[in-house]
Amino acid sequence: MTEPHEGDIPDGLSAAELGMWQSFRNGTTYDLRTYDPTRNDPFAPHVWGPERSVGARTVARLLLSGPPARPGRVAALKLRGVRITGKLDLAGGRVSPYVELTGCRFEQEVVLPECHFTTLRMVGCLLPRLEAARLHTEGDLHLPRCRIDRGIRLTDAQIGTDLLINQLSVGPDRHGRAFVGDGMAVAQDLQAEMIETHGELSLRGAKVGGSLSLRGSHLRAAEDRRALNAPQLTVERTLYMSEAWVSVETGNQGTTPPYGVVYAPTPARGTRSQIVECKGGVRLDDGRFGDAVDLHKARFTLTRQEELSLRRIVTPELRFNAERPEEGRVVLNGARVVTLIDLSTSWPGPGGLAMGGFVYENLVPYGHFPLSRRLEWVLAATPEYVPEPYERLATVMRSCGEDADAREVLLAKQRRRRETLPPAAKAWGFLQDWTVAYGYRPGRALVWMAVLWAAGTAAFSRYDPAPIKDDESPLWNPALYALDLLIPVINLGQDGYWRMEGGWQWAAACLVLVGWILATTVAAGASRLLRRG
Repeated sequence: MTEPHEGDIPDGLSAAELGMWQSFRNGTTYDLRTYDPTRNDPFAPHVWGPERSVGARTVARLLLSGPPARPGRVAALKLRGVRITGKLDLAGGRVSPYVELTGCRFEQEVVLPECHFTTLRMVGCLLPRLEAARLHTEGDLHLPRCRIDRGIRLTDAQIGTDLLINQLSVGPDRHGRAFVGDGMAVAQDLQAEMIETHGELSLRGAKVGGSLSLRGSHLRAAEDRRALNAPQLTVERTLYMSEAWVSVETGNQGTTPPYGVVYAPTPARGTRSQIVECKGGVRLDDGRFGDAVDLHKARFTLTRQEELSLRRIVTPELRFNAERPEEGRVVLNGARVVTLIDLSTSWPGPGGLAMGGFVYENLVPYGHFPLSRRLEWVLAATPEYVPEPYERLATVMRSCGEDADAREVLLAKQRRRRETLPPAAKAWGFLQDWTVAYGYRPGRALVWMAVLWAAGTAAFSRYDPAPIKDDESPLWNPALYALDLLIPVINLGQDGYWRMEGGWQWAAACLVLVGWILATTVAAGASRLLRRG
C-alpha cells in the first residue's frame, strides 16, 4: 500500500474500504446493513462476508493519519453494520476525528492504551476484548449495548465528560475480572445501568465527578472474586444501586430521574421494575459519596464467607432498604452517615451484621420500624456485649425528642451488660432491674416507696415503742416514722428517738436497707441521664 497524497486514495483497498474512505472525508455514516434485520444483529451467528468487511489497518490509518475532509465537511468515522477484521491497535496514538461505530463486529481485540480521543462512541458492537488502560478522552466514552466477551480494561483512564455503558454485557478475562476501572477518573456521570457482568467489576480508587448509576444491573462474580470491588471509590454525588424501569415489550431501558428514583407502589403502564442483583461479595470500603448511597430494593446473594462491606464509608445519606441477604454479612464498621434511611426487614439477623464504630446522626425508617425491632437490629450486630451501639442509638433517639425510647435502649444495654457479670453482681443487677429498672423507670421506685410506706405505717400503728429519752422524744407517729426510715439522709424527726425491740427492730432495719437500695438505684439512673443530657 503506497502512501497517499492529500486527498489521494491508497492502493489495494477493497470496495467496502473504498466506500468507508470516501464516507470518512464527507463525515457521513457508512452503512453496510442489509434489508434483513436478522442478519444485521452483530451478536447473531450469521456470517458477514467481504462485502461488509474492512481491515483494522485501514481503520487505524483513517483515524491516525487520514485524509483531510472535503471542503465544507468535517472528517469523521461513522460506521454501521460493518465487520472489522484484524486487530485494531491504536496504542499511544492521537485520534482527532469523531468516532461512532454502531452495530459493528470486531474479529479481534481492540487495543487503545494511552490513546487520546475527542469522543469515542461504540453502540451495540461485538468485541472480543477492549484493552484501554490510560485511555484519555476529551469528551464522552460510550459503550452502550455492547457485548465484550473477554473483559474491558480502563485502568487509570481519563474520561473528559461522561462514561456511558448502559446495557453492556461483559465476560471475564483470564483473571476473572469483567470490567477493570481501577484509578479511573470520570469528570461527570458514570452510567452503568442494566449492565451484565460475568466477572468482577473493579473500580478501586476510581473517581466520578457526578453520579454513579448501577440501576437494574446484574453483577455476577467469577470464582474467588467479588461481584463489585470498589474500595476508596469517590463519587461526588450519589451511588445508585436501585431499580430501573424497563419496557415490557422491548426490554429496553426507560427514563430515570436524574437526581433519584421515584418510589412508586407499581411500575408505570407498559414498564416493569428491574432490580440490582449482585451474586458475590460487594466491597465499598473507605468510599466517599457526596450525596447518598442508594440500595433501594437491591438483592445481594452472598455465601457465608462473603460480605456487603461498607467499612469506613462517608456519606450524608445511606438508603438501606435492600432485600435481606439470606447468608453472608453486612459490615458497617467505622462508617459515618448523617441520615440512615432503612427498612426493618432489610437487615440480616444475628451474626449477619457488624457495625462497630458505626456513626449516624438521624434515623428515618422506611415504613414501620418499632423499637423492639430496632433493639433486635442492635442485638444482631453485637453477638458479644458492646455498649457503643446502644449508646449511639439512645443518643440519636434523644436528639429526635424520643426520650422514653432512649431510656428503653439504655435499659436494654444494662440488661445485656448484666449477662457478662459474675454471679454476685448479676444478682444485684436483677434486683435493680426488678425494683426500679436500673433507674430508667423512676415511677416504679415511687410505687415501691408508696407500697412500703403503707405497709410500714400499718405495721407500726400496732406498736407503741418506748422512747429512748422521755423528755426528748416527739409524739409517736407511725406514718412519719416509716417514711423517715425509707428516705435516707433526710431527717423527719422520728428516727433515733424510739426503742425498737425484737421483730420490730428487724422490720425497721429492712425498711432502712430497702430505702437505701431504692435511693442509690434512682440516683445512679439520674446521674446517667444527666451525664448524657
